[in-house]
Amino acid sequence: MTTFGSDTLHAPVLIVHGLFGSARNWRAIAKRMAATRRIITVDMRNHGASFWADSQSYGDMAHDLAKVIESLGTPVDLVGHSMGGKAAMVLALGRPDLVNRLLVADIAPVAYAHSQNHLIDAMRGLDLSNITTRMQADAALAGAIDTPEVRAFLLQSLDVQEKCWRLNLEVLARDMDLITGFPEVQGQFLGPTLFLAGANSDYILPEHRARIRSLFPAAKQAKLPKAGHWLHAENPRAFIATMQVFFNI
Repeated sequence: MTTFGSDTLHAPVLIVHGLFGSARNWRAIAKRMAATRRIITVDMRNHGASFWADSQSYGDMAHDLAKVIESLGTPVDLVGHSMGGKAAMVLALGRPDLVNRLLVADIAPVAYAHSQNHLIDAMRGLDLSNITTRMQADAALAGAIDTPEVRAFLLQSLDVQEKCWRLNLEVLARDMDLITGFPEVQGQFLGPTLFLAGANSDYILPEHRARIRSLFPAAKQAKLPKAGHWLHAENPRAFIATMQVFFNI
């Protein structure tokens, strides 16, 4: 857990990253927001510097987040992207007492058909024994992953010196169906909720609206221009502005 800013008069903002990500992906945004609000970022289980566990279920991830919030002693304004957005939704539905406002970034409370195991296969297939720089790793990954932005994102989780991934690839691969799915849940979160989609993304579709409203009756939806699924990285200025308005920062 990393904290930016020292404001104690308002609820802190907790940011939850997505699959293959880490708290460091949100460092620039957290620093920008910290001038007027305490911002907290976390590494999810099996990611970054967090602990490795034998499960990547949303129930377990939500429990992890609940423990973080309880340690703060106050409910939070919650932001979750992709996998982190699903974990944030499960937390808000199960423990609404811990969440004031919820911003879900480019994900819906539904199961998706696509898998990310091809990226795991590429990372597993990288021979790290002779890799001494990220540039070398990028060149080696290029044969399996042709998108430079995707390679750059994944390589943020490579520890070149220790020659290992800061990702529990075995568990993430095994639990991929859980990650792309969404658990059967009960209850509703009645607090203010914003589903923010990238304008160029297809993760939140019109057919998801009924499901969203059934679980989050107060939900509003918006689109971020000039952005796809990685909307916070592709249009950070607009993403920050949206956070500031929604959380009254």
